[in-house]
This record gives sequence, C-alpha cells and structure tokens, in this order.
Amino acid sequence: MVERKLLVLFGSQTGTAQDTAERIGREAKRRHFQCRVEALDSYDVANLINELLVVFVCATTGQGDPPDNMKMFWRFLFRKNLPPGSLCQLDYAVLGLGDSSYPKFNFVAKKLHKRVLQLGGNPLLPVALGDDQHDLGPDAVVDPWLLALWDKILALYPLPPGLEIISPDVRLPSKYTLRYLAEDSLHPDGGLLQPTAPRAVPSELHPFAARVVSNQRVTAESHFQDVRLIEFDVTGSGITFSAGDVVMIQPQNCPEDVQQFCQLLRLDPDRHFVLKPTEPGTSLPALLPQPCTIRHLVTHYLDISCVPRRSFFELLSYFSTNELEREKLQEFSSAQGQEELYSYCNRPRRTTLEALWDFPHTTCAIPPEYLLDLIPRIRPRAFSIASSMLAHPDRIQILMAVVRYKTRLSKPRRGLCSTWLASLNPEQGDVRVPLWVKKGGMKFPADPDTPVIMIGPGTGVAPFRAAIQERVAQGCRGNCLFFGCRQKSKDFYCQAEWEELVTKGFLTLFTAFSRDQEEKVYVQHRIQENRRLVWELLSSRSAHVYLAG
Repeated sequence: MVERKLLVLFGSQTGTAQDTAERIGREAKRRHFQCRVEALDSYDVANLINELLVVFVCATTGQGDPPDNMKMFWRFLFRKNLPPGSLCQLDYAVLGLGDSSYPKFNFVAKKLHKRVLQLGGNPLLPVALGDDQHDLGPDAVVDPWLLALWDKILALYPLPPGLEIISPDVRLPSKYTLRYLAEDSLHPDGGLLQPTAPRAVPSELHPFAARVVSNQRVTAESHFQDVRLIEFDVTGSGITFSAGDVVMIQPQNCPEDVQQFCQLLRLDPDRHFVLKPTEPGTSLPALLPQPCTIRHLVTHYLDISCVPRRSFFELLSYFSTNELEREKLQEFSSAQGQEELYSYCNRPRRTTLEALWDFPHTTCAIPPEYLLDLIPRIRPRAFSIASSMLAHPDRIQILMAVVRYKTRLSKPRRGLCSTWLASLNPEQGDVRVPLWVKKGGMKFPADPDTPVIMIGPGTGVAPFRAAIQERVAQGCRGNCLFFGCRQKSKDFYCQAEWEELVTKGFLTLFTAFSRDQEEKVYVQHRIQENRRLVWELLSSRSAHVYLAG
C-alpha cells in the first residue's frame, strides 16, 4: 500500500495563501491523507527531492515578487546547479493568488510552475490563477480547480478499502488541544513581554521590545487626519539599518476589545492553559508562551479586528446550536453565498469581533481549543523608517497616519496598529513595542556625487527623510525633494527641518499644497514646472529618481 502523504507549501504575505493552504489541508484530511501544511521558508527545501505529492499555494507581491516567507526557497529553486531531473518523482500542482490589475499578474505562481517542470516534476493540472479582481475573488478559480485536483489525486491515491470521504457535516478535530491549569500549580511570572536579553539580531520570532521615546502629532489639531512622528529607542538591540529600510511592528488588540471578546465567548481572561498538537509533527505557535493566559492569547495573538474570511464562517457553522444562525453561516461559507458574504463583511470592513456579536448563540458555544483554527494570528505591520542612524544613533523614527474611516457601519473603522501606536504615551512610564528591521526595496546611490530626485507626497516622504538625513551626514548636496500635502498650515510634515536644510544648501525643495488655492496643485504639476531642472539632473548628472506614496 503506497503511503498517502500530501505536502502543502505556501508563500503568503497577507494571509490569503495561508488560509487557502489550510483549506486544502482540511480537504486532504477528509480524504484520509496524512497532510502537512507549511510555509515555504520553514520547510527544508533539500527534502523536496524525496517528496511524491506537493501542492504549492503562492501569492505574488509588489512588482512580481515572491512573499517574504518564501524568499529563501525561491533563491534555492533558481540555483543554476540544480540537476534537471532532480524532481522527477514529484507529482505537483501550483495554485497562484494574484491581482490582474497588476502587470505581473500571478508571476510567482507561473514561474514556480515552470521551474518545477524544468526540474522534472510532473504537473497534475495547469497552474491556477486566482484573481482578486473577480467579483467572487480568487475562489471563482480556486473552487473548480480544487475539485479537479482531488479527482487527479484520488486517481493516483485511491481511498483505502472501507474508508469514505469524511462528510462535510462532520467537524474535523482542532489543530491543538487546550488544557487549563489549576491556579495553584503556577509560578508567578514577571510579565510576558520582557525586554529581550542581547541575542541574535531581532526578527519576527525574536522581536526587540523597544521603548517609545516620543509620540508627537505633526498635523494641526484642526486637520482631519492625525499623523504621528514616533521615536523608538533600540539601544542594545544590535539593530542596524540604512535609508530605505523598513521597521516591522507587532501590534496588539485594545483592552476593551479583549474584554468584549472574552465576555462574548464566556472566557476567563486570567486563566492559564497549555497547548498540545493534536497530530505529531504539528509545531506549536512560535509566538505564544507556554503556559499562557487567555488574556495574552487574545491581546497579542488572535486577530479579532481583521475582516473574517470564508473559512471562519465555515468552521463557525459547526459550533452552532441555533438553526437560524447555522443556516446563515453555511450560506456564507458556500460558493453561492460569496456575494452576500462580501457585502456583509468585506464592503463595510466588518471585524471578526463584530461578526461574533451577530451570531451570539454560536459564539458562546465555541470550544476554546478551536480559537487558533478559527482566528488568524495578528500580522506584523511594515513602516518605512523615517530617520537615519547617522543623525539619530540608536533610534528609529516612523511617520504614521492613524487609519480611521467610515463605512455604512455606525462605528468608524480603525487601523489596529496605527490606533494602538497613537494611544501610547511615553510620559506614562516605560512603554514598549515589539519590533525588528527588514531590508527595504529602495537603495540610495553609493556615489555621493549622484543626485537624487525624491517624490514623496504625504507620509510617502518618510523614507526620503531617512535618505536626506543620511546623505546630509555624508556631505551629499544633490538632494531634490518634491513634497505634496493639502495645506501648508496643516500637514506640511517636518517643515522646519526641510527649510533649515534648504538654507544650508543641502536640499532643493518643491512643495505642492493642493488645497491652498482655487485650482488643485499636485507634485506632478511641480515636476512639470521644473522640467528643465529635472531633465538636466537626469541627462547630464545621471540622477536617480525615487517615488513613494
């Protein structure tokens, strides 16, 4: 009897590819496969030559780039010295998730499919090209493709005699079991997020708890948008960065939401628990301490403010004791109910917490061990670093607009990370934020004589502030900045700093204040007015041009 093993590998940036990979994992379990679902970069790629059956699920980010959690895999796969037949025993399929409004639509999936084929792999199906622009989203392609995939796989690996596909009416076991601890068996612990001891350079698995030094509003109080310049102290972290790099920040849920969530689910926030994987080979969530409190789990791990996906309603329907609620949840998780789900969830940006409010009978019946299957983890947020180490040693500054907008729901929508960061007040004691630094996509010229033209309207000016500080510290004078905002008196960030550099001859500055006169003026108008200078810099001085939104 051939072992019925399936490996699902995903490359995901925002979580959609991971969600789809986990769905394939659940469908595999219903068909009695031993199935592992892993991020491409946490899989030991050298083992790929021994695999017999793999489904790749990958997103495309930016300008046709692979997601962060498959970059190492990508580099390995495209090594010139891999022998052409090295994957000859592999049956595989590639599912891509992309957006056809970008020129390099599903570039990563297409390229991966081709490369595995080159290395001798045997494709079970043509590559699937899921499209965010479709009315029904990527599922319009994914649903029929998966039906075809299971036909192919079951032809190669039929169900063992006497076994049936587990019916969709049957709930699958949770990924982990959760065991509450008796309160007297606990050692008092000194806070779960401790400033990290000097160790390897901070990363997603080992963030540095940076102290907030200052948190200052840089727009006028009367301005509709709240924009902050926030400074973090990274002394002793071993963090280094240059202009164009990005700081990753791990946000947390606000206490009111945490309390509401615990009340809805009838959970005691102060209870301690330990997790155990249901199946051998499943690793524990890396960022959760063991033992852990419910409060810590809900505050730091569960993304209760994200817009829930279809898989959330599908799993939720299994816990429902109320027929009306169960019917609605089943409709939301069916292929036919996707338009209705879109107008319930995505269009108004309804959060997971708000959706749970709407299904009260079901919500109070959720078994706590299913929380980690039901709700994704909070993802880190990326910010352009807005300062240079040469000007501000041991400090990182960011320029951040606080996300707040209206939909048809009565409560304004708020960005999780920006709302949390804006609420931190360093004057109220030692306030810390878990962070680490990542290489950015912008590289500034090494030659000090190469001029740079930077176009950064709004908070897009952040990476250019870092670049200008760095270049000024190195004595570079060829810095030309086009900055745009609404009104000179309200949202002209870092005005005094720019004006001082202009006076000292380090900066040529062009500003566009769109609302300060009758007709609207934007950065592109200023570029056109100064086209002679721009062309002169480009044609005779080989200037580099940078644009950030």
